[in-house]
Amino acid sequence: MIGVFDSGFGGLTVLRALHDALPDRRFVFLGDHCSGPYGNRAPDEILALTRRATGTLFDLGCRLVVLACNTAASTSLRRLQQDWLPNAYPDHRILGVVVPMVEAVTGMPWMADLPARPAEGRPQTVAILATRQTVLSNAYPVEIGKRAPWVKVVQQACPRLVDLIEGGAGRDAMAAMVRRYVDDLMEKLEGRAPDVVMLGCTHYPLIQDLFAAALPTGAAILSQPDLSARSLAAYLDRHPDLDQPDSAAPQRFYTTGDPDAVSRLGSVFFGRTVRFESISTARRIDGADPQVASLSMA
Repeated sequence: MIGVFDSGFGGLTVLRALHDALPDRRFVFLGDHCSGPYGNRAPDEILALTRRATGTLFDLGCRLVVLACNTAASTSLRRLQQDWLPNAYPDHRILGVVVPMVEAVTGMPWMADLPARPAEGRPQTVAILATRQTVLSNAYPVEIGKRAPWVKVVQQACPRLVDLIEGGAGRDAMAAMVRRYVDDLMEKLEGRAPDVVMLGCTHYPLIQDLFAAALPTGAAILSQPDLSARSLAAYLDRHPDLDQPDSAAPQRFYTTGDPDAVSRLGSVFFGRTVRFESISTARRIDGADPQVASLSMA
């Protein structure tokens, strides 16, 4: 059983790709809709909330959890892997959606010791459109720079897009907002078209066509859900002990919010009808985690 976590709805676009690529695996999705989206929260809040939700998925029986949220992955993944997991759940693993994107851009595996050398055909300029917190984390520029230091990375925060998408805004309103952010990006690029565009938010695949229309012709847009699915399949091949095929097991969907309301919008993101169940992550509170306790009482 594999857990998939997001602060809201965007991770369902990743889950759909995971499900399509690995139909014989059982997935459990948890959306922290009561606290999300995380894009405008402080890093320590994001870490505490992500740790709490991940622990809940572990307690449900998942030995592997995918952070299908760029904000959570870029802000918290490394700290969870290094500081929390070895002590709390040493035989469990956490993956994120940032790694597959970085590997796709640089052509280098995540665990590579040395940066790559410039190769013909590799991108020279990468544009990243993401939430404010993902941009502030600098996770993409830092990780790309470690592996491909010659690549120019330009970021553009899109702080209002998640709310527009989840709020069911009309296509014209969303297209206008996308054009505004792309115009800001192109100003930073001094009008030069990027080689690759990374949509660093799992909500954005739903309006990828609007980005494609606003961006210069020829800019390749990476598909985060598809890259994440291929990456997970390869990871499971290397670590078969973490999960075994179970095609007969049902997929489960949990939310910290209102299951009826979440189910309606969640079905749009997932692309087929889904039914969410209510769950509380408050039981993750313990005396050693005061940040989580303070958040739960806020």
